[in-house]
Amino acid sequence: RTALILDIFAQHATSREGKAQVSLAQMEYMLPRLRGWGEALSRQAGGRAGSNGGVGLRGPGETKIETDRRRIRERMARLRREIKGMKQARDTKRHRRRATPVPSIAIAGYTNAGKSSLLNRITGAGVLVQNALFATLDPTTRRAELPDGRMVVFTDTVGFVRHLPTQLVEAFRSTLEEVVDSELLLHVVDGSDPFPLKQIEAVRMVVNDVVVEQNAEHPRELVVINKIDAADPVVLTELHHALPEAVFVSALTGEGIDELLTRIMEIIAEGDVEVTLVVPYQRGDVVSRVHAEGAVVHEEYTESGTRIVVRLPASIAGELSEFAEGGTHDGAA
Repeated sequence: RTALILDIFAQHATSREGKAQVSLAQMEYMLPRLRGWGEALSRQAGGRAGSNGGVGLRGPGETKIETDRRRIRERMARLRREIKGMKQARDTKRHRRRATPVPSIAIAGYTNAGKSSLLNRITGAGVLVQNALFATLDPTTRRAELPDGRMVVFTDTVGFVRHLPTQLVEAFRSTLEEVVDSELLLHVVDGSDPFPLKQIEAVRMVVNDVVVEQNAEHPRELVVINKIDAADPVVLTELHHALPEAVFVSALTGEGIDELLTRIMEIIAEGDVEVTLVVPYQRGDVVSRVHAEGAVVHEEYTESGTRIVVRLPASIAGELSEFAEGGTHDGAA
């Protein structure tokens, strides 16, 4: 089973990092399973090949299997160094993304649950979609606009599987870190699967492992039951009872997508405060920022500047407090 999963991963890896991670996982799997043919394949043998040594003779030297193991270990060490370097570059990108107050939403779930299809339906991203296991191995990040005009970032992640081989958990730690760093986890479930609740349990176990290892907080979770167009009505009824907070959608037909976006908007807006800002006309950059990072309720033009009623995260509202109505409007940022 592990060998098959590794083979599927190898076929779907596209990025340099993805290929390196798959190669490392394959080698970790292979190393303890190497089998030799005994002393008949001894190399560098002094005297007679395969000799056990003796007076005037050197030992049998390094056997072929020992040589292979040494080469694999050396290659694994090199791959680990490369992956570590790539991880630093990705961490830098993620920190830069986190520095901008655009909320990040991770799309996670069991393999073939329709995560990439959902990302395409929401953002028009054009991400590869296949009815295949582990079609997505590299995180794909796309921006999208919520119904209130606020921009958010969606990240598609690698699919989960029950009893994920330990080599793969380690190799794909990087993609799973996207889940921990997100403000909201869209947990996509295949509604057409006969046992969707077992999928949910498997995904939550892996997410929990990553959260514990990273010593991070659990991201807020919104369960999304996908493929309702192909699901058994009896299974859907069970899911409605078991998961009353879940949103039911079909990425294929678009059914339920508007409701999903509204729910995402409500969750993201929970920490918002409503403020009224008066921004001098020469500070167009502040108006642009307010539109990008908040939900504008009302906007009008007055003698003293653009008057905007907007819902913003409390931290951003604090940064823009100098433009609050009744405050000072000296144009400084």
